[in-house]
Amino acid sequence: MPSSWIEIDLAALRHNCREAARRLGERTAMVGVVKSDAYGHGMVPVSRELAACGAKFLAVSKYWEARELRSAGIGVPIIVLLGLEREDVEDALCEEVRPVIFRIDHARMISETALGLGRRAMVHVKVDTGMGRLGVPWEDIASFLDEASLLPGLEIEGVLSHFAAADEADKAYCHDQLRCFQSVLETFRERGIPVPYAHISNSAGVLDLPHAHFQLVRPGIMLYGSQPSSELLQPGDLRPVMTFKSRILQLKSMSGGRPIGYGRTYMTPRPSKVATIPVGYDDGYSRRLSNRGVVLVRGHRAPVVGRVSMNMITVDVTHIPDVQPDDEVVLLGRQGGERIAAEEIADLCDTISYEIYCNFGKNRHKFFMGGVEGL
Repeated sequence: MPSSWIEIDLAALRHNCREAARRLGERTAMVGVVKSDAYGHGMVPVSRELAACGAKFLAVSKYWEARELRSAGIGVPIIVLLGLEREDVEDALCEEVRPVIFRIDHARMISETALGLGRRAMVHVKVDTGMGRLGVPWEDIASFLDEASLLPGLEIEGVLSHFAAADEADKAYCHDQLRCFQSVLETFRERGIPVPYAHISNSAGVLDLPHAHFQLVRPGIMLYGSQPSSELLQPGDLRPVMTFKSRILQLKSMSGGRPIGYGRTYMTPRPSKVATIPVGYDDGYSRRLSNRGVVLVRGHRAPVVGRVSMNMITVDVTHIPDVQPDDEVVLLGRQGGERIAAEEIADLCDTISYEIYCNFGKNRHKFFMGGVEGL
């Protein structure tokens, strides 16, 4: 057994997928966002489950992720959100991958490659409606389309944007973005360019903005069991998918006044039992959790004492009866009646649950449970 490992509950993933789907109308389908190794949850097994749940598309950031999914035999259409590098275009078109386009030189490059292959390239046009990040500025979409729509071998399958503040209680900025997006769609209509798939809603949009679902939505964090934020007006019934576990490597009885860890930032206030756990910042357990984090041992909360080091943390288990070496330790997830949520850890680290999942998910020991048989 490894010293630390991740457990992925695929039945919980399917529940969350159904929770997203029940918010959608009959004409709206789902893009399962599986970029960054499915937020650390394991891109290939997660994608298989989402495909079985009826996801119309999958979305990744970069082409190598799409290639990995194709190599695993996953045939669902894949959208590459950051577009394609020149060296990947030919392979991507042969794999029928859908690049996002937002630069006219990229559109020309894809067009030329498609013509050389005798294929049509299906693309999705990314429009910036107020995120200020990636995409054709919405005010410039007409001039972009005047050139892009004439490129041979290029077929615009979709147009997308991204909400900047859908996870906030005040939706005023979302409504501003929606007005811009609707203007973009009107520009497509005026030029006689059909758009089979328009999409702007992320997880927060799925939950709180039903009028912004269009033909596709792109849930991400909600699939993995976290609310997009605590400000949602209509939070979902979500189940955590990831659990992070380890074991007690050593258990020591220490007298009062003993220093623990680098910098001696913690001194035992009394005779104490201290457990050493083989997990550290190399495993994604942030150094910001030094003297702040909590783990579960025998169903009890136990505080992290001393600094988090590269491969170890130390935990005060004085108050927990019958603790033994090799006892299971839960760093994220449930044990007995207690639970440590990603949001709790994120608050301590001044970050968001997304980062916690991605960091923990780098653990190379993943065990997948509750999968659909035959996948």
